[in-house]
Amino acid sequence: MYKIRVILDTKEDVIRTILVDNKLNLEELHLTIAKSFGFGGQEMASFYRTDDEWNQGEEIPLFNMAEAGEGISMQSCILDETLPEENNKLIYVYDFLNMWTFYVEVIELSTETKEDLPQIILTVGEIPNEAPEKEFVADKLDDGFGDDGDIDDEYGHFDDFDYNEY
Repeated sequence: MYKIRVILDTKEDVIRTILVDNKLNLEELHLTIAKSFGFGGQEMASFYRTDDEWNQGEEIPLFNMAEAGEGISMQSCILDETLPEENNKLIYVYDFLNMWTFYVEVIELSTETKEDLPQIILTVGEIPNEAPEKEFVADKLDDGFGDDGDIDDEYGHFDDFDYNEY
């Protein structure tokens, strides 16, 4: 049995702690998380592998997107194989139009078995009416051409060019 903490990425604390069977696949976990936050589970979603600092890694989509069928999907990923240890983490994104983003972490593993799983054992906070806006910022890459303000060649600086002359 897994005790999983799911935290919605918002300013206010919105947390659910759920108990699930360790043989659950990620598609069933997706539905459990969606329902525990009041969603129907009908929108597209993905899990992303992550390191201890929550850096996003490999995507685990709801459906296999590979052409020949060799890709992974939530249905093919079993919880105890995907998250084998305490403190293992995933990022969960629900509804790609609104980008509801959740941090999923295994907080306890147990050999104990329970009936009536999955089960919500802790609810903190209310989900906002609208998903928080996400800001996607990329690191500035060195393009090998030096500083943008340093564009001087035989024609002069680009910003000094008078287009009205022609």
